[in-house]
Amino acid sequence: MKIATVLRNDDYSREMDRLLRQKIEGNDKFRFVEGKAEEPELVISIGGDGTLLEAVHEYGFGPQYVGIHTGHLGFYADWHPDELDEFVEALNHVQPLVVEYPCVECCITTVSGEHHAKWALNELVIRNASLSTLVTCVFINGEEFETFRGDGLIVSSPSGSTAYNKAVDGAIVHPSIEAIQLSEIASINNQAYRTINSSLVLPQHHVVELIVMNPEIMIGLDREQAVWKGVRSIVCHVGRQKVKFARYKKLPFWRRVRKSFITG
Repeated sequence: MKIATVLRNDDYSREMDRLLRQKIEGNDKFRFVEGKAEEPELVISIGGDGTLLEAVHEYGFGPQYVGIHTGHLGFYADWHPDELDEFVEALNHVQPLVVEYPCVECCITTVSGEHHAKWALNELVIRNASLSTLVTCVFINGEEFETFRGDGLIVSSPSGSTAYNKAVDGAIVHPSIEAIQLSEIASINNQAYRTINSSLVLPQHHVVELIVMNPEIMIGLDREQAVWKGVRSIVCHVGRQKVKFARYKKLPFWRRVRKSFITG
C-alpha cells in the first residue's frame, strides 16, 4: 500500500510523522510516497481538522484518508499520538470500514461569463469584501426564495454542518444524508427587510443559486479564501464525488459529535 502523509507545520506533528515512519519502516506491505503523482492509496493527516482539509484538497477523491490528531478539535481524526502503536497494528491487521462523506459542489460565474468549478468538504462561505452588508438573491431550483441582507451565507456539507454552520445555529446533519445546508450569518430582519432566518437543508436533487449584488465578495472554500470581483452567481448542489475515510476502529458519527462538543 502506498501511503502519503500531510502534516501540520509544528514540531510535534513532524515528530509523530517520524515515529510513524520508523514503526512502519521495513514492512513490505507499505511504502511512503510524496505528491499526488505517486497516487497514494492512503493519506494520513497528522494535525487538526485544517490539516485534514489541506490533505483532501491536495490529493482529491482517489485515496482514503485517516487522521492522527495533534491539533485542537480533531473532529475528522480517529487516532491520538499515544495510540500510535495501536494504529500501526490496525494498519497491519484490520480491514478498514470505508465511509464516504458528501461534498458541496459549486460553480462560480462572473459577469464576464467565466465559470469556475469548485468543491468543499466542509463549506462554502460568502461575505462582502468590505464591512458593509452582503446582498444576495437566493434561488432554489430556479425559483426566487428570498433576498438576503446580512453578514454572509454558508453552504455546508453534512460533515461540514458541525463546523462554521454549527456556530450560527445550523442543524447537524449525518453524513449518510446526501444534502447541503444553507445558513445565514447575522441576517437583517426588520420592517423593511425579511429573510427566513433559519437554516435550510436541501436534498441531493435540489440546487441553490446565489445571485450576488456586491461588486466584491470574499469566498471561502474550506481553507481557501480569496476576494472575488464581478461575481454574478454561485450555484451549489451535493457533489457527485465523495471523500473516502478509512475507519480502522469504531467511532460512529454521533459519538464523534458528542466527544467533540460535549464530553471532550
